[in-house]
Amino acid sequence: MTEGDLLTPLGDGITAIDTRTAGLRDVTAGYLLDAPRPTLVECGPALSVDAVLRALADCGLDADDLAYLVVTHIHLDHAGGAGDVLAAFPQAKVVVSEVGAPHLSSPERLNASSRRVYGPLMDTVYGECTPIAPERVHAVADGDLLDLGGGRRLEVLFTPGHAKHHIGVFDPDAGAVFVGDSVGVKMPGMTRIRPATPPPDFDAVLATRSLRRYREREPARLLLAHYGEVGPAAEALDEAEEQLARWLATAESAWQEHAEVDHIAETLATRFRDDVIATDADPEARERVDLLTGFESNAAGLLRYLELRAEGRVAT
Repeated sequence: MTEGDLLTPLGDGITAIDTRTAGLRDVTAGYLLDAPRPTLVECGPALSVDAVLRALADCGLDADDLAYLVVTHIHLDHAGGAGDVLAAFPQAKVVVSEVGAPHLSSPERLNASSRRVYGPLMDTVYGECTPIAPERVHAVADGDLLDLGGGRRLEVLFTPGHAKHHIGVFDPDAGAVFVGDSVGVKMPGMTRIRPATPPPDFDAVLATRSLRRYREREPARLLLAHYGEVGPAAEALDEAEEQLARWLATAESAWQEHAEVDHIAETLATRFRDDVIATDADPEARERVDLLTGFESNAAGLLRYLELRAEGRVAT
């Protein structure tokens, strides 16, 4: 893309939208699906929603055109702008896991917990999620189908692990699966897929099961929220599972030495820092990765998981 471009056609009626999260390129992608009922998958945070609205206008969508906004989970970098998108498109509904749906209608706890996690970034990168009227929230469960018209339908896959309210979306017409954060993160400058293991919901067993659930669909295309298409799809899923196992083993070894977040984060950084390469042509590579999936955040989630597992409070 050239500077200022927000749109990248991907074929199969899919257009990627750069949401310009934190004012950076290639951080969070939305995906517009061309169908009689146009559908957007992911919208990014509230503070960058203007870029998404400009992109949708550039795609020719008028206020009454967008039918659905699908969010894979309710973390603010995916769903924070949902209320603002729906305000601009009064006929649209937000599609979200039944587990996460109540938090979009009444986002007070979501905003409060996000502010504790993000600190000052809440007011500079994310912004608060605005409430969405319950009648405009379409809660879905595993196996539900979303009819986009013209014979195009999306299958909802319940894919917890990264978050307990995470869903993936399979588009059989394109052979594509929109995976949010459940496969991990691979932004420009990254040499490998990095698992996303933040607190409080990360669960390694569930995350691995979700990867295998995607594999059952034999997708031809794998579309990450952070960032874009990775492939071949089968190889990317294998890599994601292998990397998750490596990160968990590394964190567990560090945890057994010192059960402290800082020690786990330092150990992860020592082993995996070279997975990101910043160049003169792309000096923002580390900034993007640190913002979305830094070692401290991942270490905190892994530590919490290891403690819960030791207490017998998670699946094994």
